[in-house]
Amino acid sequence: MDILKIHKMGNSVGANFSDEIVRKFNLAEGDTLIVTETQDGVCLTPYTPELDSAMSAFEITRKKYRNALKKLAK
Repeated sequence: MDILKIHKMGNSVGANFSDEIVRKFNLAEGDTLIVTETQDGVCLTPYTPELDSAMSAFEITRKKYRNALKKLAK
C-alpha cells in the first residue's frame, strides 16, 4: 500500500508521488490523472473515455487503410 500526504501548495493543495510510484505507473510531470469516486473512496487513473473511443475508431480504420498507413510510416 502506498500513502500520499496532501500538502498546501499556494492557494491549492497537492500530493507528492514517490519515485517508486512514478516509475511503477510510468508517470511524468504534466501527466493528467482522472479522479473517480468509488464505493471504496477515490480512484486515480490516467484512463480517459475519449482515448478508449478514439482507439476503437482507429482499430476500424487501421484495417481498412492498412496499405496507406504503411506508406505514411515510411
